Amino acid sequence: MSMLRQCLDAFTVSPIVAILRGVRPDEVLAVAQTLVTAGIRVIEVPLNSPSPYESIHRLSKAFGADCLIGAGTVLTVAAVKEVSRAGARLAVSPNVQQDVVEEVTRRGMLPMPGVATASECMLAYHCGARVQKLFPAQTYGTAHVEALRAVLPSDTRLIAVGGVNAENFTTWLDAGCSAVGIGADLYKPGDSPADVAEKAARFNNHLMA
Repeated sequence: MSMLRQCLDAFTVSPIVAILRGVRPDEVLAVAQTLVTAGIRVIEVPLNSPSPYESIHRLSKAFGADCLIGAGTVLTVAAVKEVSRAGARLAVSPNVQQDVVEEVTRRGMLPMPGVATASECMLAYHCGARVQKLFPAQTYGTAHVEALRAVLPSDTRLIAVGGVNAENFTTWLDAGCSAVGIGADLYKPGDSPADVAEKAARFNNHLMA
């Protein structure tokens, strides 16, 4: 199965990318298990977390068969190589950088570069990125998503990240996003698995409402 297909299948289970910024390797499996139990199938560890490659490696070994494990804040080709070696299959960036997107694709991983304008979306698309991170989403709003969807190729998937929370995330889905990325509203450093379970339940409650 391609990484794109796995990602899209994961979004049909839960339209959420869990962003575990600041998570430590010694806690990452317990936190991830809570997320998986809640139905989430895409988990990202940003590279500005403590020992991120070790966390990604542990996640990939434990959950890689059922979840798409990714790295966030991937800014360079060198970082792409490191996250690939750690077992990541998704590489998320805050920007569009052609050499990074191409290296991610060359290694059989899924790129998710950050975009905001139609020009950036088209650049990312032509670099090979079919899943794109609208960032920071709160700066642009849901009307911006609707306008982009009118002009982007139909196989472009937008993921809203930044300012998205349990109370508003369904509005982003209704506007045309395929999923949303959630950070502190799912996990912040110091949260226990029980804290994460409670936060995840809020999202699921809104999905089922």
